[in-house]
Amino acid sequence: MANLKELRNRISSVSSTMQITSAMKMVSAAKLKRSQDAIVQMRPYAEKLGVLMANVSATLDASENPFAVQRPLRRVLIVPVTANRGLCGAFNSSVLKRTKLVMDALEAQGVAVELFALGKKGRDQLRKLDNLAGSEIDVVANVTFDGARALAENAMQGFLDGTYDQVIVVYNQFKNAAVQMVRDEVVLPIPQPDSAPSSDYLFEPNKADLLNSLIPTHIHMQFFKSLLDSQASEHGARMTAMHKATDNAKSMRDGLKLQYNKARQAAITNEILEIVGGAEALNG
Repeated sequence: MANLKELRNRISSVSSTMQITSAMKMVSAAKLKRSQDAIVQMRPYAEKLGVLMANVSATLDASENPFAVQRPLRRVLIVPVTANRGLCGAFNSSVLKRTKLVMDALEAQGVAVELFALGKKGRDQLRKLDNLAGSEIDVVANVTFDGARALAENAMQGFLDGTYDQVIVVYNQFKNAAVQMVRDEVVLPIPQPDSAPSSDYLFEPNKADLLNSLIPTHIHMQFFKSLLDSQASEHGARMTAMHKATDNAKSMRDGLKLQYNKARQAAITNEILEIVGGAEALNG
């Protein structure tokens, strides 16, 4: 059994850890509220724009919408979205596992795959591979539409000049604070609807100008939605992980306190027995 000093040190260490995890939980809860509001407000617009663009793309030919051209897959760009920090459960590892599965499936078909990691954790893990083309950290730390647009423009240019035949984004989709679902979405080319569009579209003022503005905006919004989803999922995962860590630390501290009290009581009993024994020896 550990002595009293060792138990006191362990209790102090666990208590300090519990304070840290509790503080991190509160910080993540505050950040989660802002991130959740942002993605909940933006998601309906992005989803409706995606449905609209899929229907419109089905009515266009390749010259009118070069971003919807379906080409044989020779080279694919995968963009995994992770966090810059850990302590968020399986948030980062789940994205990396899905990225590996998608990459293996494409390579099994003879497709060359390049990776562009968003987030420090993803970059640190994927830099061990030979096909990591680049990485970006700041866009994850501070999610803005301008940052998402810059990423989207690079992917769009790579698709237009034929460098990539497909662009896939792998990220955690936010459902609630305790549940995040890993998604791998094809951003380019723009997916075609499963069924024919229900009606024709009238373009005002003219078709070319409207599509030149609407199509890039849709792709920008898809990248921005992925970043916002990932940000909210990160805070939710970290809040849940820190909540569990705090509960575990509390249970460990309570167990150590019980062990300390037993050891202290045993020490007191031994001291009393020694005193009584000494007194009886003197009397004898």
